Amino acid sequence: VIPLSGYLLLAAALFCIGIYGRLTRRNAIGILLSVELMANAVNINFVAFASARGDLLGQVFALFAIAITLAEVAVGLALVMLLFRARRDVLVDEARELRG
Repeated sequence: VIPLSGYLLLAAALFCIGIYGRLTRRNAIGILLSVELMANAVNINFVAFASARGDLLGQVFALFAIAITLAEVAVGLALVMLLFRARRDVLVDEARELRG
C-alpha cells in the first residue's frame, strides 16, 4: 500500500513538469499537453485525498474535472487547427499577430 505522501509527491512532480512545459513551450500542442499534465496532477490529488478519507467525493470531483478537461482539449485542438490553417505553423508567438 502506497502512503498518501507518495501520491502527493507524484502529483507535485507532474504539476511541476506541467508548469515547466507551459513556461518553456512555444508550440500550441506542447502547451496543451502541459496543461493536461497539470490537470491530471489535480485529479491524482482528488483521488488520493478521497482514498485517505474513505469516501467517494474526491473521485466524483475527479470525474467531473476529467469531463471539463475533455471539453477544454476539444476547443483547444479546434483553435490549433484554425491556427495551423491560417499560419501553417502552431507557434504561439506568431499567433499573437493574428489579433485584429
